[in-house]
Amino acid sequence: MEQYNDTSQVQTKQYGRLFGLSALGIFIFFIPVSFNGKTSIPLDHLVSLLKSWLGAGTSWYALAMIVAGAVYPLVTKSWRNSMTDRVFLGLKWLGVIAAVLAVTGVGPAALQAPDMLPFLFNKLVISVGLIVPIGSVFLAFLVSYGLLEAIGILVQKLMQPIWRTPGRSAIDAVASFVGSYSIGLLITNRVFTAGHYSAREAAIIATGFSTVSATFMVIVAKTLGLMDIWNVYFWATLVITFIVTAITVRIPPLSTMDNHATHREPDCEPGNRIKTALETGLAVAEKAPSLTKNIIENLRDGLIMTISILPSIMSVGLIGLLVAKYTPVFDWLGMAFYPVTYLWGIEDGAALARASASGLAEMFLPALLMADADIIARFAAGVVCVSSVLFFSASIPCILATRIPLSVAKLVVIWFVRTFLSLFLAIPTAIFLVG
Repeated sequence: MEQYNDTSQVQTKQYGRLFGLSALGIFIFFIPVSFNGKTSIPLDHLVSLLKSWLGAGTSWYALAMIVAGAVYPLVTKSWRNSMTDRVFLGLKWLGVIAAVLAVTGVGPAALQAPDMLPFLFNKLVISVGLIVPIGSVFLAFLVSYGLLEAIGILVQKLMQPIWRTPGRSAIDAVASFVGSYSIGLLITNRVFTAGHYSAREAAIIATGFSTVSATFMVIVAKTLGLMDIWNVYFWATLVITFIVTAITVRIPPLSTMDNHATHREPDCEPGNRIKTALETGLAVAEKAPSLTKNIIENLRDGLIMTISILPSIMSVGLIGLLVAKYTPVFDWLGMAFYPVTYLWGIEDGAALARASASGLAEMFLPALLMADADIIARFAAGVVCVSSVLFFSASIPCILATRIPLSVAKLVVIWFVRTFLSLFLAIPTAIFLVG
């Protein structure tokens, strides 16, 4: 009888973790609620409350995080690993200088223009600095208690025919979308080096699924004024991102990469998929660390990620804004995308093409540049920010740091194809859903 009670308690705990904690994570990220006359997801409300509570202290908090991010590579000595790391160390310290100018309001008038340092720092950097740590705490509920693994089993049958990757890659894909590209790339690199992915499969996952997280998408949506239609924006972006990936896997350079893997994934037993998914989710829930430990670990990872990306966003973002405002570089790149915007005949088409090209430097730039455009262009820009996946301020260096055999040239080609296809799909989707 005592053994039965112990077993019953374990099962109750497993079910509570899988369904209860996962449901809380879903609520925090996906269920809009009204608060203080504003309708948004709970995560956004929490960030707004914290920003209001901190007041002017938010600027000094963001500056402290940027300085910490510039010092961190020196402490860990990671700047010695490669030329890319050394270049980004310089960019991080450039970000510190830019942040000091933003906080103090001193410096050249061109940098202090409303659409330059103040806009970048107040609208983007502060939001990222608050939302990533807070979001990372609640990501523990989504990614740690079996939900991802259960979903992975359920969609296993879709992965190979549509995206030409094993069923387990569904975990990588969802982890990237609800967690972060760094989490997804970490998983992908580990599985690849263990011989469970081929070079082509690892490259598909790294360039097709390892996009920015849901927490970053909230920042994009806030910048573009899309929080009123958050769920429409989120799900449309997710679908378009995965459709674009299904196309890019069938064309070079991804289609021509080596597809040999040492250990191939066994097929799931037919007829037992839901049962297997439930059992897998419960097994993960049982082995998961305690909630307190999980939250602390996620918060630590979130803070490290915050200090890692804020200086780069500040420097690369500022460079991108200066290049966009004072040079024709993005006009030239944007010409390659203009036929798509012209095809659909939308307002701000030329500006959208130009902004989409800027995403190669920093994924937030299309959102920053299109913040005042009409709703169709804003929605399309928000989709492109996420669906293009690759950008030089963060994701490309992360991919280059793995053992996945992708060169800078290949990554730029994949970025171009993804951005072109994303625009082609995002514009009519925006016209249909919000036009």
